[in-house]
Formats: sequence, structure tokens, C-alpha cells
Amino acid sequence: MVEVEFYNVKKRKKVKISNYTKVKYPRKTDNGVQFRYAFRGEDEGTNLTKFCSEKDWSASNAPETEA
Repeated sequence: MVEVEFYNVKKRKKVKISNYTKVKYPRKTDNGVQFRYAFRGEDEGTNLTKFCSEKDWSASNAPETEA
């Protein structure tokens, strides 16, 4: 799996994580359901989230988890 660069707020620096999952967050709107796409990982106990485009999310071979 390819490494993804996340920003760790506690460390105040960018970290590269190779063990991550992909998540699709649904949101109800007046026009239907809208989705946001993200990668989720963990760095020394800190949960990390990086939002991405649908294209990058679909191209990733990471396992998908529930939001």
C-alpha cells in the first residue's frame, strides 16, 4: 500500500502512514445525499484524518471502513 501524508496536530508536523483505511462520510442535504471521502490512520495513538477527492479515494486499494 502506498504511504499517505497526514498532518499530526499534536506533533505539529506531517507524518507518512502506510497502514490506513478509506472512509466515505454521507451527509443529508435538501437535494439528496452528499459524500465526503477521506483516509484515516493512526500515529502513536493519535487518530488522523485526511480528506481527499473521490478520484483519489477510488484509486486507493486500502480497505474501506464504516463512517
